[in-house]
Amino acid sequence: MDIVTWLIVGLIAGLLASLAIGGVGYGLIGDIVVGIVGAVIGGWLFARLRIAAPWGGLAGVVFVAFVGAVVLLLILRAVRPGRAV
Repeated sequence: MDIVTWLIVGLIAGLLASLAIGGVGYGLIGDIVVGIVGAVIGGWLFARLRIAAPWGGLAGVVFVAFVGAVVLLLILRAVRPGRAV
């Protein structure tokens, strides 16, 4: 994959994961970083569990990155101290 594809996948996965977790996103750069790190986590997780993405191609890559980004955001939410309202 070229760098533009990585950035697009990262942005889509990061934004979708932020919305799924109940946030509003981390901005353009933050969502891209969350998505790319999520892709690494998702790829590792899917390989360890020996499962494949339900779709091939770019849709499968976005799905794996989304799952990894959700896992990342849940871990960050659990580790980060709660905010006083």
